[in-house]
Amino acid sequence: MQALILSNYTVTTAIGCGNQANFNSLQQQKSGLVANNFLDTELNTWIGRINAIEEQVLPDGFENYQCRNNQLAYLTLQSDDFSNAIEQAKAKYDSDKIGVFLGTSTSGILSTELAYAELRNGAFLNPDLLHFREQHNNFSLAEFVQKYFNLCGPAQVISTACSSSAKVFAAASKYIEMGLCDAAIVGGVDSLCLTTLYGFNSLELLSNEVCRPYDQNRKGLSIGEAGAFALLEKENDNPQDSSIYLLGYGESSDAYHMSSPHPDGLGAIEAIQSAINMAKLSPEQINYVNLHGTATPVNDKVEDKAIFNVFGHTTKCSSTKGWTGHTLGAAGAVEAIFSVLCLKNNFLPGTLNTQQLDETLKSNILLDSSSQELHTVLSNSFGFGGNNCSLVFADNQGGQR
Repeated sequence: MQALILSNYTVTTAIGCGNQANFNSLQQQKSGLVANNFLDTELNTWIGRINAIEEQVLPDGFENYQCRNNQLAYLTLQSDDFSNAIEQAKAKYDSDKIGVFLGTSTSGILSTELAYAELRNGAFLNPDLLHFREQHNNFSLAEFVQKYFNLCGPAQVISTACSSSAKVFAAASKYIEMGLCDAAIVGGVDSLCLTTLYGFNSLELLSNEVCRPYDQNRKGLSIGEAGAFALLEKENDNPQDSSIYLLGYGESSDAYHMSSPHPDGLGAIEAIQSAINMAKLSPEQINYVNLHGTATPVNDKVEDKAIFNVFGHTTKCSSTKGWTGHTLGAAGAVEAIFSVLCLKNNFLPGTLNTQQLDETLKSNILLDSSSQELHTVLSNSFGFGGNNCSLVFADNQGGQR
């Protein structure tokens, strides 16, 4: 693939709004997980909630799009000068050659849930408060972002569970390579709702304590919400020394089970190896891996098998979900940007909340954070149905530029 520059990016999670706030929390080992306090859900679990969402009012003309997911998208777009970066891109490219490729699994489903809850209380369904197309519909997210920036290029939303907003990097890359786009907004937004909280609880995957990825006594997920965006552009003739590149992606779909990965990690291995091959690197040239690391007993065990199969015990890796919780459809983009922040700051995050590593695991999983020169990183995102995606990012030196 043609290397693409991440010319701007931003992330908002339970540990902060914007890149610097998130990186500061990573450095300070400051988790954003709190005991469940979302609406009246009576679930004994921990969540990564962003309280600032409720304060967001969408701009004039977007009233029908007002829902928790789009409020989170709008909040995220206000950080790191991202909106200005898009305006600068519009000055360089035609508005129909800037694509929008986003991932979500919840969209604005909470608005529908709350509307139908009123029916249970004997009220009528108010059509002025429920706008299915602009809220519940998965495409609502891309449509809101596209209209907000007044763009008219290709736009799509990918919803492949927890790999959704990693796969958008691959989709955008393909569109740019085919000449259908000159640049693309990629990312993902997922917000808390009743369906995911009660759904994962019914699957017996929620932990009653903060999630502890790869821990000997891990109990399951902590659900979080987050938004993340990046602007991808073709490499120019005068790249800056600080430029960060998307070098490769790998996708697979092992379809082993509706919710469980292949027990030998075959799909994960294929995605990881494909990403490394596309980047024209060897496993030994990857300095750090941001693991999917959900803290469920099965998923962590399978990912460890995949990592050990490709990298052995040498390459350092960790999960950052102890900070944010599992942000589901936004996780791919969030952890891609976390990987980039680590790359730019030569920082290796530990695996927060994990006390004792599962003794059956073989990979080089970090418990404590440290500093190390980094030039290449890989980020994993694995979803239900075996929808897997791995991304490789590098600086000028890591990309051998």
